[in-house]
Amino acid sequence: MREALKRVSAEDVYATTGIQFLPFNTVFQLLALDAASMLDRAETLLLMPDLLAYWLTGERHVEATNASTTQLLDARTGEWAGDLIDRLGLPRRIFPPIVEAGSVLGGLLPHVAAATGLPRSTPVAAVASHDTASAVVAMPATSQNVAYISSGTWSLVGVELDEPVLSPRARAANLTNERGFGGTIRLLKNVMGLWLVQECRRAWLRNGEAPDYADLAALAAAAPSGSLFDPDLPELLAPGDMPARIRAACARSGQEVPEERPALMRAIFESLACKYRLVLEQIEEVTGRTIDAVHVLGGGSQNAFLCRLTANVTRRVVLAGPVEAAALGNVLVQMHAFGDVGSLAEMREVVRRSADIQVFDPDPAAESWNALYGRFRTVLDSEVLTR
Repeated sequence: MREALKRVSAEDVYATTGIQFLPFNTVFQLLALDAASMLDRAETLLLMPDLLAYWLTGERHVEATNASTTQLLDARTGEWAGDLIDRLGLPRRIFPPIVEAGSVLGGLLPHVAAATGLPRSTPVAAVASHDTASAVVAMPATSQNVAYISSGTWSLVGVELDEPVLSPRARAANLTNERGFGGTIRLLKNVMGLWLVQECRRAWLRNGEAPDYADLAALAAAAPSGSLFDPDLPELLAPGDMPARIRAACARSGQEVPEERPALMRAIFESLACKYRLVLEQIEEVTGRTIDAVHVLGGGSQNAFLCRLTANVTRRVVLAGPVEAAALGNVLVQMHAFGDVGSLAEMREVVRRSADIQVFDPDPAAESWNALYGRFRTVLDSEVLTR
């Protein structure tokens, strides 16, 4: 990332791509390959879903929703940002044409047809190949005044728009403009998610035993409110001793250290809910929208305690489900490609009729939850001062 920003300023990169700066973005991986002289031997860049499509059809394309996350796509046109690619010193020749989700790529290659027993004319569709894009397709929304949290290892907190938001305030908040189905924009932020719980449990398993995820949520629910931390601290991104890292973060901000598992789990879940509220407020600020409800999609929608906390802390209704949103969205885009469903609204109506959605209303006693969020903002301010 440092090398990229020596070549092109952060302001210029964001003004072109509208993408959140994260160290694993494709642009930085390509620069690392270029530094190792590996791109000299490359012919075509295919992201993983596009590689699978190539093996099926022989067609070389990159699907738009995933391409947008590379930080090399023009947020306004939906095409490769040629000028940015040139300024970064990357070879334009490796970037294949962009296709929209729902496009039919072609039929099967002869050896694939022979191996599967399917006709060569069997069509292969480009799905919304970024998993969050597929999950958002399956959001059972009926209003524009809603946000989503695609909840799993990561929490993708965002809204669906018609146009990208490339303002200085959006860049300062590190919001990202990823493309969605039908040319929509997913204005969102990557927030750490249940990775924190997963890594705590992995650390405890290394030392003997650990409760399952449902039991860990129950431990958190029974514990009193306590210490808070920023879930997006850089040191929490990599695998390792997550309990020790979280305790160190709490100690650094002068809070009581959550030594026991219930207190540690409570700190994780409350900190996540507080970070969700912060991002929702940032999105409201840069879009001028009012967010009335939040759809929690994916595996995290099964965590009733986190969903209830999210409703209470954000002061918004939470609608949890469907659990397999990404898979449902994938199938719906295929159905659209083959003419079985029409508009995005029709696809979401299919989801509403097919999935069980749990509703969590915020606790009417707002004062304690607002106070919790206020403590979280104080912790964030202290983190800025100590770094």
